[in-house]
Amino acid sequence: MAEPVTAGLLVRIEALPGREKDVEDFLLHGLSLVQDEPDTVRWFAIRFGPSSFGIYDAFPDDSGRQKHLAGQVGQALADNTGTLFEQPTIEPVDVIAEKPPI
Repeated sequence: MAEPVTAGLLVRIEALPGREKDVEDFLLHGLSLVQDEPDTVRWFAIRFGPSSFGIYDAFPDDSGRQKHLAGQVGQALADNTGTLFEQPTIEPVDVIAEKPPI
C-alpha cells in the first residue's frame, strides 16, 4: 500500500519565450532527480498551457517537504531561473484527502 501524504508543493513555472521544449526536457530530467528521495512519495510534472508548466509533489510530512526543497530539484530550479523560465512560484500545500495509488 502507498504511503499516505500530508504535505505537498505546487510549483508554477512560466517558460521564457522559445524555451518551452527546454522546460519540458528540464521537467523530464527532474523525475530522475527525485527517484532517490525516499520522502518524495508522489511527483508530477504538469503543463497548464503552451508556456505554463508546473510540478506537484507530495510527502508524508513537512520534514520530507523541507528535505526536498533543499535537494537537487530545488537547486536545479534556482540554477535555471532566468535562463529557461521566470522566477517560479513555490506554494506549500497541506493535503486534506487523497486517493493513494494501488
